[in-house]
Amino acid sequence: MISIGITVLRISGMSGIILTFCAFGLGALAVLALPPFSMPVLLPVAFGALYLLTVGESRMRAGLAGWAFGVGYFLFGLSWIAESFFVDPERLAWMAVPAVAGLAAGLALFPAAAMAAFAWSRTKGVSGALIFAVCWSVSEWLRGTMLTGFPWNLIAYTWAEYDIPRQMAAWVGSYGLGLLTVLLSVLPVMLLMRNRRQNAFAAFVFMSVVGGAGTLGTVRLMATTPPTDTTVRTVQGNILQTEKWDPAFRDRNISRYLDLSAQSGSFDVLLWPESAFPGYLDENPEMLDQIAERLPEGRVLLTGAQTRESAGTGTRYRNSILAVDQTGRIVTRYAKHHLVPFGEYVPLRGFLPLQRLTIGLGDFTPGPGPQTVELPGLSPVGLSICYEAIFPGRVVDAASRPDWIFNATNDAWFGASLGPRQHLASARMRAVEEGLPMVRAANTGISAVIDGYGRIVARLGLDETGFLDARLPAALPATSFAKYGQMMFLLVLAACIAGAIGLTIGKEKAP
Repeated sequence: MISIGITVLRISGMSGIILTFCAFGLGALAVLALPPFSMPVLLPVAFGALYLLTVGESRMRAGLAGWAFGVGYFLFGLSWIAESFFVDPERLAWMAVPAVAGLAAGLALFPAAAMAAFAWSRTKGVSGALIFAVCWSVSEWLRGTMLTGFPWNLIAYTWAEYDIPRQMAAWVGSYGLGLLTVLLSVLPVMLLMRNRRQNAFAAFVFMSVVGGAGTLGTVRLMATTPPTDTTVRTVQGNILQTEKWDPAFRDRNISRYLDLSAQSGSFDVLLWPESAFPGYLDENPEMLDQIAERLPEGRVLLTGAQTRESAGTGTRYRNSILAVDQTGRIVTRYAKHHLVPFGEYVPLRGFLPLQRLTIGLGDFTPGPGPQTVELPGLSPVGLSICYEAIFPGRVVDAASRPDWIFNATNDAWFGASLGPRQHLASARMRAVEEGLPMVRAANTGISAVIDGYGRIVARLGLDETGFLDARLPAALPATSFAKYGQMMFLLVLAACIAGAIGLTIGKEKAP
């Protein structure tokens, strides 16, 4: 009904204001298709109507519709970011609304460019649906790679909570799955056309994609993969961000992690979240000794921690993961390589009169890249910290594939908002793409053990205090995406473009 209404409005001549408001509302509606709402049935409404708003329009009007759609999508989908500004309200609260609104307006330029490119193509029918999906998915890829990249809330995450559909990410990654999702969302609009040939093409493409994805997903899930003999203990201290660095709570916070770690039960590796220790752990022998007392023989702790080192230009600060053995010795360390703009560093600091959300210290220095480490008694593990888990194809070292991924994170900045739930959805998609289990240790949640199919084996919810003992799922054979990366996405792009060209040529030759 909405699609029919949009069609009527376009025929009668929609003003720019009405077009903008309609597109804005459609973008906001699309957020409900993403976790934690996960209502994919809304995507044909949102994208089908956006297609009708832009097909046959001028590039300017289509770009305006795409921008308004993007503003609605990002404004509501990223509203949780405002929570971080209220951790230090006296200093930052005034920035909450303009920061989120400005971010949404900036990110909306990607959908704007996508819709302008679609209008420029002058394609309609099934060819138009293919090009529409191509333009959207290319804009998502650009959003995830340009500058520092921000691939949050990719359309593919619609399927994060659905076992069978999300398995397609093992072949084509999240960008490829997003392309197929948008295509399936637009094809039903073809039924509004009084063209039997176009309707038949649309039905054929729709059924082919659904049938192919369903078959591949079902077959992949039929494989039996018993868990390993390794038991991981994940500790969730549930420390509020306002108390994390407060000296008045320091002893309590440290004791909580130590006490939870020492609870009865056997484990092979102990996992603490990002910046679990409020200070420089590698410079604190007393704390290292206390950790050693709670580690059984041959066991190791992987924990997030801040580190620093002297350099010729001053002190370098890093957001790190440290491995501590039962003697209190640090046996390896990893430095986060993909830092959060304005959270861990200020881009173009010499030109932008802006400050970081976190006070104290200088800007963090990035590490060299994804890293796989081998620890005594453990299979090789790929290390990542927080934000790094949102980047498709860039979460593990391609030259040294691990058997599992450990992601240490601190989502306490965002309270019980949508943010931690959306972050978990990203982690599940990385597990599917790589065919590797991922274990998340989150300060306030959601800590989880995820298998290579993206299924949650065990979890601790938001704002829970406790620990989680679970068997580590087994690594699956390297997926097509793990082997070839975004090349698989490019193949899907090429197939859609070739299909659109073929249909257009065939239509021109038809009598």
